[in-house]
Amino acid sequence: MAGKFNPNDNQHIRYNPLKDDWILVSPHRMKRPWQGQQEKIPENSIPSHDLSNPLCPGAVRSDGQVNPDYEGTFVFDNDFPALLEDGPEPEDTGHLLRSATARGTCRVMCFHPRSDMTLPLMSIAEIRAVIDRWVEQMTELCPKYTWIQIFENKGAVMGCSNPHPHCQIWASSFLPNELSIKDRTQKEHYCIHGVPLLVDYTRIELEKKERIVVENADWLVVVPYWATWPFETMLLPKRHVQRLQDLTEQEKNCKR
Repeated sequence: MAGKFNPNDNQHIRYNPLKDDWILVSPHRMKRPWQGQQEKIPENSIPSHDLSNPLCPGAVRSDGQVNPDYEGTFVFDNDFPALLEDGPEPEDTGHLLRSATARGTCRVMCFHPRSDMTLPLMSIAEIRAVIDRWVEQMTELCPKYTWIQIFENKGAVMGCSNPHPHCQIWASSFLPNELSIKDRTQKEHYCIHGVPLLVDYTRIELEKKERIVVENADWLVVVPYWATWPFETMLLPKRHVQRLQDLTEQEKNCKR
């Protein structure tokens, strides 16, 4: 007899309804001895302002443009964009060697004028200014593009090439692969159950209270049931919100 199943001790697979796939969970492997690499806290200090840093106020970027002496947020077109607003159409090369048009725009948004600052260290008012600028960017880009992705690569290990607090804003004429899958699964869930998938999931997590990291009146942060990475959280509104533009003033302030 294998005994009674314990999800905290026995191997199993878990379904990710957003991606329509399964992941292997092997909690018993947490008991194995660990002799792997251990990262040390970086000892090098970051100057608050450095004119050789192309994201700092007053600095000269690679294309010769000079940043304004900004005191809050600052948005500009990426000097090395992955997507351009225009380009030639790919030629038809057959059913196995397919290609298609990809158009878009890539922008950089600085959160703060100081390079030694980061979002967790910023004041509520400064963070609110970042959120407001995100909303502005979404409002401007949504009518023109199929998908807008706002993301931050944090730290050199994640590929961040500059320590200055900033994010990327990519708008594209196409829906990326993973988001295309999530768009399909959420539509299917709504057609079957009559409620948005993430609204349904938020309700379950609030009822179970097993994976909640932090919550307030408007927001919930959980470790997803289908988490893949060692450190993975999901931020969920407690009501049905489709876009950043739909957030209320209270939700934007996000006070605990």
